[in-house]
Amino acid sequence: MHSLLDRKKKEAGVGIDLSLSYSLPQAARMFSCVGCFWVFLSSALVAICSFSFISSAWIVKDHLKNKDSVSFGLLWHCSESLDHMYRCYTFGGLGKFAEIPSSSWQTSVVLCSGGCAVLAVSSLLAIITIFLPSGGCERRICTLAGYMQMTAVFIMGSGLLVYPFGLNSTLVRSFCGDSDIYYAGDCQIGWGYMLAIVAVMLTLFLPFFAKYAPKEHLSPTPLPTLL
Repeated sequence: MHSLLDRKKKEAGVGIDLSLSYSLPQAARMFSCVGCFWVFLSSALVAICSFSFISSAWIVKDHLKNKDSVSFGLLWHCSESLDHMYRCYTFGGLGKFAEIPSSSWQTSVVLCSGGCAVLAVSSLLAIITIFLPSGGCERRICTLAGYMQMTAVFIMGSGLLVYPFGLNSTLVRSFCGDSDIYYAGDCQIGWGYMLAIVAVMLTLFLPFFAKYAPKEHLSPTPLPTLL
């Protein structure tokens, strides 16, 4: 009788161990996918933010509806020349930050470029966590990267909110007519500005993924919870 009970206990113990050992690789794959997606999304958003911030299509004037076409960005403006060629120029030339036509645009340049730089550093930290073993160091780096990404959202978002204040500058009025703060006049919002808004909105999700990116979340579920 005792031998039969002992055999049943051993078989039950083996069953529990096998179930736990079987569930761990599945959990490892699941959480590694979260970390990899976090790294991929972080890197993609850095590229998108950088591309949108250097574009010249934040404020545009369609040449199909108007005689002349023009577009403005953070650092560039493009216009159609007399020979019907579309040419782009930096505001006052490279290295002449003070010649950007509006103080609002100068502030927006600082905020957007600074936020993109913070996002780039956090993306680099996210890549580093892939090669780190699970533990306190990995958790702290993921937490730091998550806070940096949240900070980048506020910085870049502030830059996007400040940018439309420059629509009342003399240069913009000379092309867009009676434009004013948050009113583009004869011009309209371009794809570069909209792409920057979408990128900032997607960046809001990065701190959430950073919370579940560490591999130490793979610790096995306690036995009472399973029961």
